[in-house]
Amino acid sequence: MPSPPAETFPANTPAVSQIFVTSLTQGPLTRLELARRAALSPAAVTKAVRPLIEAGYLTESADEESRPTLGRPASLVRVDGGRALFIGVKVTGDEVIGVLTDLCCRVLLARHLLLTDRTPRAVLATLAELTQELLAEAVDLGVQVVGAGVAVSGDVDRTAGMVRYSPFLEWRDVPLAELTAAAMGLPVTVDNDVRALTVAEQWFGAGVGLSDFALVTVGAGIGCGLVVHGRVVAGAHGVAGEIGHVTVDPTGPLCHCGNRGCVEAIAGDAAIVERVRAATGAVVADAGQAAALAHEGVAGAQEAYARAGEAIGRGIATVANLFGPERVIISGEGLAAYDLFAAQIREAFAAAAFGSAAECDVQTRPLPFEEWARGAAATAIQSFIGSGPHQ
Repeated sequence: MPSPPAETFPANTPAVSQIFVTSLTQGPLTRLELARRAALSPAAVTKAVRPLIEAGYLTESADEESRPTLGRPASLVRVDGGRALFIGVKVTGDEVIGVLTDLCCRVLLARHLLLTDRTPRAVLATLAELTQELLAEAVDLGVQVVGAGVAVSGDVDRTAGMVRYSPFLEWRDVPLAELTAAAMGLPVTVDNDVRALTVAEQWFGAGVGLSDFALVTVGAGIGCGLVVHGRVVAGAHGVAGEIGHVTVDPTGPLCHCGNRGCVEAIAGDAAIVERVRAATGAVVADAGQAAALAHEGVAGAQEAYARAGEAIGRGIATVANLFGPERVIISGEGLAAYDLFAAQIREAFAAAAFGSAAECDVQTRPLPFEEWARGAAATAIQSFIGSGPHQ
C-alpha cells in the first residue's frame, strides 16, 4: 500500500532551509553557533528556527554536559531524526539494494533483491517490490515515508529525472524518476550513483565541513563526485567529474566510451580481469579471483594492479590539478584490493600533481553498497528540504 501523500517541508525562506541544513549536517548547535556558521544574524536564526520547531523538525533542549558553574546550561538546537523517513535505492547490474533511513540519514534497515533482468520494466517491478517491503517496515515504526531516491551509474540528469545512458544497465533515455514515482507512490529523486554518494559524504560523512573535496570510486567503473564551494557539481550536461574517461595512455586499451587509454579502461574491474587473463593464461572469472592471484604473488596479476594504480593516481592528480580540493576520498568496491595498488596510486599522484596540489589529503573510505543506497536517500532528503539539486 503506497504511503499517503508526502507533506511539504516548512522551508518558506532560504534562511529556513539554510538553518535546517546546518543543524542537520553540523549539529547539535546553540543558536549563537548556528548564526555564526550560517552567517546569519541571531534574529534571523530565531525567525528561521521557530517554524521548524513548531513543525517538529527541530528540537531545543539544554546541554547538560556543558553546564557552566553558574547559570543555566546552553540550549542546543538539533534535528529530530524520527520526524520523517526516506527510502534510498542503489541499482547495480545484478541487484537492487534498498535502505530505509530517518531524517538524519541513519540507516534503519536494508534489503537486497536480485536482478535477473536489466530491462527498465523488470527493474521497475523489482523497485516496486522492494519499496513495498520497506514501506511495510515503516508502518510498524509509525512514521511516514516522505520521499525516495534512486541511484544509477552513468549519465543521469537529476533535474529531468532521466537516465541518459547507463552502460552497466544498457539503458538510454529512460525517464526513471517519473516511472519510479508511479511505481513507488512517492516523490522520487534520481541521480548518478557517485554523485548521490558524494551528497551523503558531504552532509553526513568524510566531507562534512569541507568547501572543496572529491570522491573517487574504484571498482566496476571509475567515478568521481566533485564538491566545489560547497556545491555538488553536475556540470552543464550532467557529466562533471568523469575521471574514468580521462585519457592517461593514448596507446592503451580501448574503452567502452570509444577512446583509448581511459583510466577506466585500465583500472576498472573488467579491465584488470582481462589483463590478468592475458598475462597469466589463467581462467579468471572476476575481480576477486584476479586479486587472489595477485596476492599469491603471480607476476602478471601483480603487474595488472600496479598499472591500474598508476592510472588511478594520474586520474586523481588531474582532479587535484584542475580544482585543488582539500581532500580526495577514495572509495568503492575496488578497495577490497587496495593493498595491491596503493603504493602505485600514491607514487603516480605525487609525480603528476602540480605544486601545492600534491598537498591534497588523499584518504580511503570503504563503503559497502548499502552506503550507496544511503546516498540515494540523502538526495531524497536534500530534495525534500529544498536545498537541491546541485549546480
